[in-house]
Amino acid sequence: MKTARIAAVATIAALALTACGDREDDGDNDTPKASDSPSVTEETSPTEAAEQFPDFKACMVSDSGGFDDKSFNQTSHDGMEAAAANYGVQTSEAESTDPSQFADNIQSLVDEGCNQITTVGFLLGDATEAAAKKAKDVDFAIVDFGYEAPPANLKGLNFNTAEPAFLAGYLAAAKSETGVVGTFGGLNIPTVTIFMTGFVQGVDYYNEENGAEVQVLGWDIEKADGSFTNDFEDKTAGQSLAEEMIAQGADVIFPVAGPAGLGGLQAAQDAEAFAVWVDTDGCISAAEYCDSLLTSVVKGMDVAVEQAILDSASGTFSNEVYTGTLENGGVSIAPYGPNADVDDELAAKIEELKAAIIAGEITVG
Repeated sequence: MKTARIAAVATIAALALTACGDREDDGDNDTPKASDSPSVTEETSPTEAAEQFPDFKACMVSDSGGFDDKSFNQTSHDGMEAAAANYGVQTSEAESTDPSQFADNIQSLVDEGCNQITTVGFLLGDATEAAAKKAKDVDFAIVDFGYEAPPANLKGLNFNTAEPAFLAGYLAAAKSETGVVGTFGGLNIPTVTIFMTGFVQGVDYYNEENGAEVQVLGWDIEKADGSFTNDFEDKTAGQSLAEEMIAQGADVIFPVAGPAGLGGLQAAQDAEAFAVWVDTDGCISAAEYCDSLLTSVVKGMDVAVEQAILDSASGTFSNEVYTGTLENGGVSIAPYGPNADVDDELAAKIEELKAAIIAGEITVG
């Protein structure tokens, strides 16, 4: 399997999500949408825009976590739904429950006459590339994968989540009372471990700045080894891993495992510990755990997917890899949780670190 180009330079329009800050400030509605694209002119009314591409069919194949995973599949699916609402495109989808279904699910959508197909997840990389080479009249986009030499009809949508994970790691270290935090993943693949690496680097930076010795359980950057559930579906396995870390003193848990990671949130909630969610704002997607969340490491997959669909429908699609960063707003940390109790000094420090990463003064990943 080809290696995802996680750190590729961002080359398309800036995407933005909610900036970090207090949750009560999360009401300014400044998030750019794909509807801000220059392909929709200022003279186009909202009604006309919503009826722009009635004959265009955008489709999606999920990873094995399914579209209700409260994580990356669900957020990507939101982007397709937004394209339908904003531009009138038709939609169809194929939900995978096992990796063996990926190729057949993609082919079923090609046979259905889809003009554009988005596949969700690193594990679909090979199947998506094979389909794109075969169905050259269909535009493909894939979340969390990039190619060195992609076909002209295949675009990778990548996200440098190490950057916001660094901020979350610093925050976790600052809020830990035991001096121990933990992280675990679903699979040991680049799109999972990039979160874990950024998180560990954020904790390390906190230690260096503050003369602290906060320990991270679950990921060793040098050995590229750590704790994994070995799938993205087993919530019980995620809960068990988190409980083991909590038993070793961890009071902040950072699960990077899709639905399996919900078990980590459950363990944190049961132990009255904190957690950090991934991919989307957990206080929205997994609201039952909001009281336990410090923040979430967010990937703007919905906006990127919507933009890729719009580009295809409007004839401006390209195979140039997109990478979401803190600078272009494609990644971020969500507003702090209601019980995070982040004071002004710490909040200002997180903003300072964000600016330093954007400026290249801090290297992450």
